[in-house]
Amino acid sequence: MPVSRTPSSTKHRPDIGYHTGMEPEAIFVLSSLLFVFSLALTLWIHSRQHIDTALPGPQELGNEGDLPELCVVVPARNEGRNIRRSVQALLAQDYPDYRLVVVDDRSRDETAQILAELSARDSRLKVVAGREPPAGWAGKPHALTLGVEACPAEPPAEWLCFIDADTFAAPHLLRSAVGLAGRCQADMLSILTDQELGSFWEKAILPLVFTALSVGFPADQVNDPHRPVAIANGQFILIRRAVYEAVGGHRAVRSEIAEDKALAERVKHSGYRLLLADGRHAARTRMYTSFAEIWEGWTKNIYLGMRDRVGLLLFGAFTCLTGALAFPLWPLAGILWLLSGGGLPAAFVCLQALVLWAVLLYLRIRTARAMHIHPLYALTFSPGLLVFAAMMMASIYNVLSGRGVKWKGRVYR
Repeated sequence: MPVSRTPSSTKHRPDIGYHTGMEPEAIFVLSSLLFVFSLALTLWIHSRQHIDTALPGPQELGNEGDLPELCVVVPARNEGRNIRRSVQALLAQDYPDYRLVVVDDRSRDETAQILAELSARDSRLKVVAGREPPAGWAGKPHALTLGVEACPAEPPAEWLCFIDADTFAAPHLLRSAVGLAGRCQADMLSILTDQELGSFWEKAILPLVFTALSVGFPADQVNDPHRPVAIANGQFILIRRAVYEAVGGHRAVRSEIAEDKALAERVKHSGYRLLLADGRHAARTRMYTSFAEIWEGWTKNIYLGMRDRVGLLLFGAFTCLTGALAFPLWPLAGILWLLSGGGLPAAFVCLQALVLWAVLLYLRIRTARAMHIHPLYALTFSPGLLVFAAMMMASIYNVLSGRGVKWKGRVYR
């Protein structure tokens, strides 16, 4: 009786084809298409980080002549760990004549005591006691409005400058910003500051967050008066007082938690010139110091800053989640296929995955160096993306479900 034999081509069929129900050739074609798409998307995303406009450095500053009157307003709520350094840096500016107003927004830590000590030493510093925001107001727009109202009436300030209490200015910051705004005929100028990153999660997550922001709000489109894209970085905003009043100031965006973006939209959409510049050499910011602070801060910022672009936000969450899973699993699947007898198609899939990884790591190393962190943090790409995707989904859920978001001890819905 004849013995049935299994053809060798079936006996040695690669396991990955058997388990997926796909022919090896189909898997190779699919991998190749994904490789081309993923490579193009990776290069495109990282190309959006470039900013053509930058604040002039101290060596580029000449004799600007008479600089306009300027009032700087700093909102401070529970900023005990930052406020001394922030205020002292602002009092050390080389700007010839300016006023500094700090609003203590009902802080529950040592902020008020530190401000009282500093104001006793320097008459340029005026401290304003904040009040609980009225109904319909978010905390920061209310504090900034109080600060503007406290700016000296004589001589009137031609420019207003809003700086966060966790931002630390180099001595030339104000002079550089006013000079650039004047040369570019900008009505509102905001800058990207250098970020101080200390903990593991700051270094793993925040570089990815800033890369994503550059995709959603590329600087060249923000600076193009013919494009509707508008955003500002609340860590530093410089605006002509006449323009501020013409668009309604912070009263017009009183309910907005992302008041910086809302104010930028009002300025640009009213026909005034909005400018976003690279100011990393002139100011540094320490936004958050722990995972809990990062989660609270960015679940607030992400959705509220992009709730008018929900499609882009959902695309970002999907892309982050897919990337976080695909980048480590792709080369692993290719290696397992190769070891199980996948032959040349499996080898090409492995090569595609490794090339994509090499390009990604190169780009993330460049980003890490630009943010002054060790290049090895490029390897935290996948866990960082998973957390970032989770923050995006959590921020959408918190707002759409009515739970709202919590910030600085206040809940906003």
